[in-house]
Amino acid sequence: MVVVHHLNNSRSQRILWLLEELGVPYEIHAYQRDLTTNLAPDSLKAAHPLGKSPVIEDGPIKIAESGAIVDYLIRTHGEGRLAPPTGGATHEAYLEWLHYAEGSAMLPLMLLLYTMRLGEAAAPLMPRINGEIDNNLAYIEKALSGQDYILAQGFTGADVQLSFVGEVARAFGKLGPYPTITAWVDRLHARPAFKTSIEKGGVYNLA
Repeated sequence: MVVVHHLNNSRSQRILWLLEELGVPYEIHAYQRDLTTNLAPDSLKAAHPLGKSPVIEDGPIKIAESGAIVDYLIRTHGEGRLAPPTGGATHEAYLEWLHYAEGSAMLPLMLLLYTMRLGEAAAPLMPRINGEIDNNLAYIEKALSGQDYILAQGFTGADVQLSFVGEVARAFGKLGPYPTITAWVDRLHARPAFKTSIEKGGVYNLA
């Protein structure tokens, strides 16, 4: 059985969701953020030296990093579902979106999260940070134009991985100019597997 080291209000929620989509049995080892600092507890370092979530264990295999986990679970347990067949342009696009989510799209959002705590001291950085956020959101908005999911073929693990970008952007009030992303996030949240993952994983509120 897959074990998920799950931190509340974190990227690990999408791993629970993916497991529900795949119908793979799993066990949750739950961790709670500190109510004062909002940081993960030190106990997570027993699962991984960085003390970050998600981390999964599947028999002797232990994996951190959301993108690697999504890729592994779909390859190992997907039985051909939630990823395009290998060897074609669509599969390469799928891999690009899978890595883009954390490689490019999340960086300016995380910079905004941290610099917001600096108050006026962060003012010189804000135009660049907000510009990069808009640059990435416009890119995603265009990619979603005319289709329900990030790939025209339908729902894949790339949507699961990229969903956190849309959720964080919405929590920061950045989705006003991007109705297609807003509709996409709502569409993802309406999926039965997502709703079940929330029931099992606990409250998921990034606001």
